Amino acid sequence: MVYDDELTKRFRRLLKSKSNITEKKMMGGICFLLNGNMIGGADRTKDGQGRLMFRVGKDNVDAAAKLKGGEGMVQGGRKMTGFYFVDEKHDDDILSKWMKLAVDHAKGLAPK
Repeated sequence: MVYDDELTKRFRRLLKSKSNITEKKMMGGICFLLNGNMIGGADRTKDGQGRLMFRVGKDNVDAAAKLKGGEGMVQGGRKMTGFYFVDEKHDDDILSKWMKLAVDHAKGLAPK
């Protein structure tokens, strides 16, 4: 993850002042957490592509497949089930649907 201030601000705006949100430096950027559980974050690849990352959880893979723009996250050659990258070029309507899925997933987890 390469930190990008504008993408991080966009992710923050998509959260729309939800309560119990914290920010934590992770993976070279800032991740957003709800009650201590990761929702996601934003970064820019080494070749300049901006993307938002959402943790929707393994139980929401089918719902995520129905949403536009998501690509399963692969890290170190390993598929990270329940994690998706969505290109920054998508509008806020699409990104808000991804955010809702990620926030709903985090709400269903025990607080940390």
